[in-house]
Amino acid sequence: MAVGTVKWFNDAKGFGFIEPEGGGADVFAHFSAVQMEGFRTLKQGSRVEFELVQGPKGNLAQNIRPAEGALAPAQQAPA
Repeated sequence: MAVGTVKWFNDAKGFGFIEPEGGGADVFAHFSAVQMEGFRTLKQGSRVEFELVQGPKGNLAQNIRPAEGALAPAQQAPA
C-alpha cells in the first residue's frame, strides 16, 4: 500500500490527484476508486492509502481509503 496526501479533488468532475509520500509524480484519483459509503470524495490535505497501478496515461490510485491512524478532518480533536 502506498501512502500520500490529497493534493486536490474536484467533486463536480469526480477526480483529483494524490501527492505520494516520499516524492514522485502525482497520482490520478477517480471517485470510483474511493472506498467509502455515501458520496465518494477526498478532502484536500487528507492522508490516504492506495494501491498504485499503471493506467493508460500514467499512474493511478485504486482502493483509496484514509491512511491508518489518520482522522478525517471532521473527526480531528479540537486544538
